Amino acid sequence: MIRVGIGGWVFEPWRGGFYPAGLPQKRELSHASSKLTSIEINGTYYGSQKPESFRKWADETPDGFVFALKGSRFTTNRRVLAEAGESIERFVTSGITELGDKLGPINWQFMDTKKFDPADFEAFLALLPKSVDGRRLRHAVEVRHESFQVPEFVALARQYGVAIITADSAKFPQIADQTADFVYARLMDAGEEHENGYSEDALDLWHERAQAWRRGGVADNLPLLTEAPKAEVPRDVFVYMINGFKPKAPFAAMALIERIKAA
Repeated sequence: MIRVGIGGWVFEPWRGGFYPAGLPQKRELSHASSKLTSIEINGTYYGSQKPESFRKWADETPDGFVFALKGSRFTTNRRVLAEAGESIERFVTSGITELGDKLGPINWQFMDTKKFDPADFEAFLALLPKSVDGRRLRHAVEVRHESFQVPEFVALARQYGVAIITADSAKFPQIADQTADFVYARLMDAGEEHENGYSEDALDLWHERAQAWRRGGVADNLPLLTEAPKAEVPRDVFVYMINGFKPKAPFAAMALIERIKAA
């Protein structure tokens, strides 16, 4: 499956545009999930959420919809990642499995000041649980320091089956090596000048890349630090329109979804 969405669903500039005028705020998630196929929850990065909140979000969204979660900043914003075990445990047992089949990957996002320390980062990857409450967990890491642009980092992620998030921002390193059985992309280059945030050509290109990833192939014109696996194994793909010009994010996501439906 290729799932496409946005980061969060509460954003005032979307009201009267993406959200119809007069739509009650309590119905915004329901509306967003009727137009998109996934949403990345931002609130889990800033603080813990209640199990009943996860349950409510699952109930308000249609079958087949999937949430990605941002892991807690208290886990990733620390000097020694090897000491994050208790924080990881607290996050994964906070009620996230109340999402049921709608629980998607967890994005462990690191600050752009966090440098690659091979031993410490491997210790962190080893702490990430494969499952909780009998439900499989899928982990992705979003690294933002150029020191991660080395084959050793890719090899570690592949060893532990953790996806490396691909971004299209010039501010952060772009690593497109596939290291897990799913792909996670965060697109941050939307512009106000385009009706849908991205040009038609750019949307076509990201659609082609998503389809290549889904088949288990390599996306065109994206840098690889290691040799691509010889065997093509189909993968789930998650693509999120995150910022750039954020008011256009839902429209970029919907335009990409239309291309997927038409393929």
